[in-house]
Amino acid sequence: MRDIHSEYAFDKDLTNRLRELQRPKKPYWRRWTFKNLMVLFAVIALLFWLLVSVPNRFLDPNVGHITIVLGSLGLWRFGWWFTHAIRASIYSYVAWPAKRKKADAIWQTGWRPKRLHIQMTTYFEEPSITKRVIGSILGQIRRERIPTTIYIGTGSAYDEMIIRDFVQTYAQDIPDDLAELVFIRQNHPGKRMAIGLILRAMSRAAADPEDLVIFMDGDALFGDDVLKKTLSMFAYDPELQALTTDEEVICYGPQWIAKWLDMRFAQRRLAMQSHALSDRVLTLTGRMSVFRARHILDLKFIRTIEADHLNHWLWGRFRFLSGDDKSTWYRLLSVGAKMTYVPDATVYTIEVIKENGLMRMIQNFRRWSGNMLRNGSRAIALGPRRMPLFIWWCVVDQRLAMWTMMVSPIMAVLGSMIAPGYFLNCLIWVLFSRVVLCLFLIGYSRHADMSWPFILYLNQVINASVKIYMIFHLSKQKWSNRGNQSAGNHTGFVDRLRNGFAKFQLVTATSAFLTLLMLYVGLIDLPF
Repeated sequence: MRDIHSEYAFDKDLTNRLRELQRPKKPYWRRWTFKNLMVLFAVIALLFWLLVSVPNRFLDPNVGHITIVLGSLGLWRFGWWFTHAIRASIYSYVAWPAKRKKADAIWQTGWRPKRLHIQMTTYFEEPSITKRVIGSILGQIRRERIPTTIYIGTGSAYDEMIIRDFVQTYAQDIPDDLAELVFIRQNHPGKRMAIGLILRAMSRAAADPEDLVIFMDGDALFGDDVLKKTLSMFAYDPELQALTTDEEVICYGPQWIAKWLDMRFAQRRLAMQSHALSDRVLTLTGRMSVFRARHILDLKFIRTIEADHLNHWLWGRFRFLSGDDKSTWYRLLSVGAKMTYVPDATVYTIEVIKENGLMRMIQNFRRWSGNMLRNGSRAIALGPRRMPLFIWWCVVDQRLAMWTMMVSPIMAVLGSMIAPGYFLNCLIWVLFSRVVLCLFLIGYSRHADMSWPFILYLNQVINASVKIYMIFHLSKQKWSNRGNQSAGNHTGFVDRLRNGFAKFQLVTATSAFLTLLMLYVGLIDLPF
């Protein structure tokens, strides 16, 4: 951890960061520091100067056909983005307040779930983080008087000793019938097996189908009133089967990675609220999601968690290494379960990044994109009759966007070969459009940051590139957490043939993509 070498120093720093994050959000324009305002005005002045000084080659007859394609893609992508922004505003200001008011009223009458089950996995976590997480759980159980069983999946005695010592020291006033602590030592590697063992223990304990179950990670810290704000939604809506919460990130690592994560979580808030307007979400985040036990106790659900897999024509049958949150989402989506997002219940994600920041970013993209692609194809196959049409199209759009995102930079370069300087016009558009998008995203963040427009574009290009690679290498998986696991990297003869053919597919597809763009631009002609 950067400049923090003791548990005490880390705990003190974490306290200060949490205190800052738990303050009420400032009004929009008060989120801007003087420095960021000056950068914004400088960028606006630069854009104005470029628009006045740089010749407009968008209307050049030689590249007019390129401008039509780029303009059409821009209208589509930004029209889709602003559709999400409008839906998110409707959810935030119209749909959600009424739900919160009714759920709170039910909670005030004294309603509590018959029993709450919390499944949490941890693997050689920082002791300060583990203590904070357990303390946040027990504090809310004590205050709300919710009978709870906490199942903790571990890989060794290390985490168990930290948790047991903390509970014995700070939770002696909580009676055993209010909070029960159960350790589940996994006998097979991987987070999925740990979760599966917990769910089987839960099933043996004869949990009631109407009990509520929390899935959470060992580095997810509850914010104020998370249990009250989430559990009450199930009393308000008997049809609700699962929900996920807002997240804030506390990053110990390179500053630019912290900025990138802040931006990603702002994007998440906007998208989640848009999706929730259709009573579905696109992921039941593993950091913190809540379920009705009736689905969790189903053997098919447990097996999905433990051994989710794909049968692929090239890679054969291969199991998923990570992405348990996407597996739970797909399972509930396939049975038509209602899901939602709770924007005012916040869980604090603590990211400790000790390796190279750029490589960690790419690894995260590989993991997230791989999980999305592996589950997205079968979610699309369910069809729009099994889910709201908007949600189905969101899943389809995820697969289209990785290609459309790459059209613009490639055609900008190709267009410059016909009309020198065309690339500069495209660069002006990229800067202008990302500044506009980030002005909206700042509304979903705690502070303004004028590095976001540049990070956003880098994020989009790298993400699209990784997705294009991953769609041809679905079996390749790497997860730096939980023992630095990897899959799909076998070196046998058959595996080398598969890897070689996957690379052939990747090169062929990208070459065909580039060739089609060059044909359209007019840089090459068909040989017949």
